Amino acid sequence: MSRDRKIIHIDMDAFYASVEQRDAPELRGRPVAVGGSSMRGVVASASYEARQFGVRSAMPSVTAKRLCPHLIFVKSRFDVYREVSSQIREIFHDYTDLVEPLSLDEAFMDVTVPKKGPPSATLIADQIRHRIYKTTGLTASAGVSFNKFLAKVASDINKPNGMKVITPAEAEDFIAELPIEAFHGIGKVTAEKMRRMGIFKGGDLKRYTEIDLVKRFGKVGRHYFRIVRAEDSRPVNPNRIRKSIGAERTYKEDISSKEEMKTKLTYLSEVVFSYMKKSDNYGRTITIKAKMPDFRILTRSRTFNAEVRDLDYLIKVTHELLDEDDENIQQVRLLGVSVSNLSKEQDLDGIQLEFDFEYHQG
Repeated sequence: MSRDRKIIHIDMDAFYASVEQRDAPELRGRPVAVGGSSMRGVVASASYEARQFGVRSAMPSVTAKRLCPHLIFVKSRFDVYREVSSQIREIFHDYTDLVEPLSLDEAFMDVTVPKKGPPSATLIADQIRHRIYKTTGLTASAGVSFNKFLAKVASDINKPNGMKVITPAEAEDFIAELPIEAFHGIGKVTAEKMRRMGIFKGGDLKRYTEIDLVKRFGKVGRHYFRIVRAEDSRPVNPNRIRKSIGAERTYKEDISSKEEMKTKLTYLSEVVFSYMKKSDNYGRTITIKAKMPDFRILTRSRTFNAEVRDLDYLIKVTHELLDEDDENIQQVRLLGVSVSNLSKEQDLDGIQLEFDFEYHQG
């Protein structure tokens, strides 16, 4: 694997909330949540003032309101977010055609051979951040390294409005000291499992063989084995598009009440829908997944002639799929909701990632 590549990951700071604060001066300096309401839904974006109270994206609105009673809910304006995102991407393409958008507010760029600007990826990232602010009035954070994993992790280090560079010479020492929960692709559930194994930092993870990690974590164990050694050969793919969007959650105690299962499916549907809106990518096939206490997995799907663009209808279908009588679901330890046959569908290079709420993009 070449360590000569120059990869930049740009991540806008609290993008939706920052756009709302930019356009409504009375919201500046105040805790703002985009999406949802105080009664239902999930938070699509939270301002940094709200994050000080523990409010996060994909959090149920009722939880966010409990954490921050003076939280201000603002309706999302995806037409505005898409317009701003287009302005930002035009800046990216001034420097390289190898731009891989992950969503409206973040992207990878390969500037190994830039179209313009200095030969330094660090200087290019700095120029891009300044141009974004001058053009949109918004701040962005950047990570710069020789592969996608490190660039992605680096962009979180000095947020908001910061930058972190990880050189090949620094990479292994940096990863050795990186807390396991800061590894992009290791979610809360996996991080807790690793901590029970005595894995708290990258250095602890590196002591395990590839075979051991596969035995304990399945196929993704191979990914963990490579990234802890700073090995990530995935190219920046300008044609990267989602194949599916979904969320699943494993519960500490088995669920046997159908009503409780439907409550969980409602929340998972809201998470999935918020990310479909965020990426402006809707699908025609709805699938629910249930894992039984004996680890049997059951999936049920329904496909429509047009994309599902209504949250209430998505929730209704997941509940109907749960109630189908072909095989009764009596107890579950995991539930999941996913949407596929997306309007922007293409095979996706890479692994399925696990987030705090086990959100995955296939």
